[in-house]
Amino acid sequence: MAPMTSMSPSSNLDPEIAARLKRGADGLVPAIAQQYDTGEVLMLGWMDDEALHRTLTTGRCTYWSRSRQEYWVKGDTSGHVQHVRSVALDCDADTVLVKVDQVGAACHTGDRTCFDADVLLKDALPTDSGVSGAPASDQ
Repeated sequence: MAPMTSMSPSSNLDPEIAARLKRGADGLVPAIAQQYDTGEVLMLGWMDDEALHRTLTTGRCTYWSRSRQEYWVKGDTSGHVQHVRSVALDCDADTVLVKVDQVGAACHTGDRTCFDADVLLKDALPTDSGVSGAPASDQ
C-alpha cells in the first residue's frame, strides 16, 4: 500500500484542502502533535491525504507509518490516544499542526513526548550575535 495523494481516487480528503497541501516526493506531509492546553510538542508523524481526512473526521490522529507502509491510529494499540482539538496548516501548507489532548505517553518509548530523552540544548540564554536585531530569514 502506498500513501494516498490528491491524485489518489480513494482518498476522501476535501479537494480544496488537498489542492492546498504541499507534499514531499513521497506524498507525505509532516504532522506535529502538540498538547492543546500547554503547548508541549509531543511528536512528529507523517500524513498523506487519507490520514489527514481520517484525522479531521474521526477526532483521533491517524498517521502513515513509513516503516510499516500502513495507517495507524495513535493509541489503538497502546491506549495512548490523541483526541484532536484543532488542525491547522502552516503558512507554506507543507506541515500540519494537530493540537490534541494526549492520553498517556506520546512516544513509543513510553516517554511523555518524543523529545524528552535527547535534549541537545536546554535553558540557553540569548547571546549577542552581533546582528542588528533584524529578524533572521531561513530562505
